[in-house]
Amino acid sequence: MDKYVVARADDVPEGERVIVDVEGESIGIFHHDGEFYAVRNKCPHQGAELCTGLMVGLLEADRPGQFRFDMTRKLLACPWHGWEFDLKTGQSYFDPQRTRVRQFPVECKDGGSVAKSLTDEVHEGIHLVKGPYELDLLPISVEDEYLVVTLRS
Repeated sequence: MDKYVVARADDVPEGERVIVDVEGESIGIFHHDGEFYAVRNKCPHQGAELCTGLMVGLLEADRPGQFRFDMTRKLLACPWHGWEFDLKTGQSYFDPQRTRVRQFPVECKDGGSVAKSLTDEVHEGIHLVKGPYELDLLPISVEDEYLVVTLRS
């Protein structure tokens, strides 16, 4: 599994989303109720840019005229046909046995640990041969928290 830093956590305010490209894969990062969710930006029905669709709450009814509206349960509606997917599970509710949105694990990590793990991965177990050039390195600091998306290989 490959991990990618995609945004600072502060870049995605509560109730908002950002769409990023990771290795040619368009992914929507959503922030809802203190949690982050990463979803492939492609509706499994006909390929619409799913992550540009509306976020809606769950509306349930036991019989006509009596309904319950649950804003805590977020559904992502496809912008082309309005088909809805549960943001937490990826489950569709028009054909739950056949169609699901592909999800990716997303986690919030401290910037210092991200920088260290990236440095460790680059040099771990690799024999490097020095070239003739050196960069003029400038000091840099890592601040805030960053979002890391994991793509399955």
